[in-house]
Amino acid sequence: MSVRVISPGLYTYGAMLIGGIIRAGGHAVEIHRELAAEPGETVFLSLYSTGHLLDPAIRSFVRDHREGGGRCYVGGPISSAPAMVLGELRPDAVVVGEGEAAVLPLLERGPSPGVPGIAYEDGTTMVSTSPSPPATLERPPLLVPPGIETQDVRGANVYIETHRGCIGACTFCQVPRFFGHAIRSRDLEDVVREVTGLKERGVRRISISGGTGSLYRSRNGEMDPDAFVELLSAIAGVMGPKNLSAPDIRADCITPEILEAIREYTIGWVFFGIESGSDRMLRIMGKGMTADVQRDGIAACREHGLAVAGSFIVGHPMEEDGDFQATREFVAEQRLDDVFVSIAEPIPGTPLARQVMVVEREENPTFRPDTGEYRPLGLTVSEARCFDLLLHADLFKPRFRVVTDSVYAAYLAEARRQGQEIRAVTDLLSRYE
Repeated sequence: MSVRVISPGLYTYGAMLIGGIIRAGGHAVEIHRELAAEPGETVFLSLYSTGHLLDPAIRSFVRDHREGGGRCYVGGPISSAPAMVLGELRPDAVVVGEGEAAVLPLLERGPSPGVPGIAYEDGTTMVSTSPSPPATLERPPLLVPPGIETQDVRGANVYIETHRGCIGACTFCQVPRFFGHAIRSRDLEDVVREVTGLKERGVRRISISGGTGSLYRSRNGEMDPDAFVELLSAIAGVMGPKNLSAPDIRADCITPEILEAIREYTIGWVFFGIESGSDRMLRIMGKGMTADVQRDGIAACREHGLAVAGSFIVGHPMEEDGDFQATREFVAEQRLDDVFVSIAEPIPGTPLARQVMVVEREENPTFRPDTGEYRPLGLTVSEARCFDLLLHADLFKPRFRVVTDSVYAAYLAEARRQGQEIRAVTDLLSRYE
């Protein structure tokens, strides 16, 4: 059978993983970033953003491919809302959750009750089969596409998976709801073999994903710093110490040994999901730590000579002016090396999505017009806070950056883009409430 895996715009690790499983099952398979397929081909569409459901190009591709006699299956993080995927894209089936166990039976039998972990339409009724059990992390080699070495995802050609699960309970995050709270870690030998294969295919820089990298081989919430150090050392032994990054770490999941290993074996950056400088908002978001814990984590990183980036969420439906001011003060005080700002996105299946649904539009900062400093720009409250924090952060970065007209325009466009996308996602959620 001829199969095509499509990961629109970006070769994701999940798409390469599914491609490898299909190849190991004896099928001819290719992986692409472009929305194109041969008539009659079976397509696995890997989608990682709720916005993909609203993309006219994706919607028309699925429709046209099915009308031309091909089959189209959809999987990836977006599968946490199968009714929404079926309603918006009309694929033949949705692979729900971890897809390893479903892919080959789906290819061989098509959508049917005996295939685990899928959802499909039978007339006007959605059929959901029994959930797949948590996947084993033993897998065949990835299907690595040509040109992967040209891809740039936050400085890396590719992100790899070392473990699944997260001990956190952040209300805005899909990871613990997709993979669970228990940590399942891959064997180090398998990781090294995969990294070696990627390097042989031209990959020059690798990043570790998995939510919080330092939870590798942790058990019952207890970290194993030695295991994480061994992991970084082994990968750097293949790629070289400046060709590896392990950025995503919780500020309460670090030790001196972990930070020293990051300094020695990686590009020397740590990325904290700080989210807010307000303890009130951190509690509402379920972050599980205070702003002081974040401050201590930043200070510890700097003691080890590491650069620190932080991400912040603004426009949460419960965020008040005082909460946002606390975030501005945190940014000014900590002088982070880089700052990322996102408007709160109600990802389907998360507690945040449920919160957004019960807040009236006129009270939701992503819909409520800004009446403050940026009123002449016609922004919403969320957009104004996003724009303001981007500008504000540049004033306090260690490497001073002049806010030129082009920078100002880029930040304004980014705030407007995010606001527009979040409103569209919120409208989509409302249709399926």
